[in-house]
Amino acid sequence: KEKFLETFVQVRDHFMVVFRSLFSEDDSCDLLLLDEDNPLESEISIIARPKGKRPLTIKQLSGGEKTLTAVALLFSIYLIKPAPFCIFDEVDAPLDDANIDKFNNIIRRFSETSQFIIVTHNKRTMASTNVMYGVTMEYMGVSRVLPVDLQALNLN
Repeated sequence: KEKFLETFVQVRDHFMVVFRSLFSEDDSCDLLLLDEDNPLESEISIIARPKGKRPLTIKQLSGGEKTLTAVALLFSIYLIKPAPFCIFDEVDAPLDDANIDKFNNIIRRFSETSQFIIVTHNKRTMASTNVMYGVTMEYMGVSRVLPVDLQALNLN
C-alpha cells in the first residue's frame, strides 16, 4: 500500500508537468484517488482542463485533447521506470498539426533515453524521425520492409 501511494504521488506530480508541456502552463490537470481509504481498490479520476475549457469529465474533451492527455499519463508512468523502447500505433491519428508537433517534441525529448517505434501515416511525424521503415506487399501475403536512414541522408 505504501509503495503504491508513493508511486501514485510521483506519477501525479509527473502528470502535471508533462501535461502542461503538451498543453500550456495555464492548463490544469490532476489524478485523484476516489477512495483514499482503500487506494489499492480505488478508481482513479483523470482531471484534464485545457485553457478555455472546463470539462466535468475527460469524456468531454476532443479526440486530440484526450490523446494528448493519455500521452501525458503514459509518459508520467514512464518517468517512474523508463523502458528501453516504446511502441505507439497511430497515436497521432486524432491530432491536428499543432498537436502533432507537441507529440513529436515529447518523443524527441524522451528519445535520449529510449527508442520509439511509431506506426503512423502522418507526414509530420514521419519527417521528425531518424529512421523510417516502409512495409510493402510485393506479392499477396509476402511483406517487405524498406528502411530509410534519414540521418544518413541529412534530411532531418
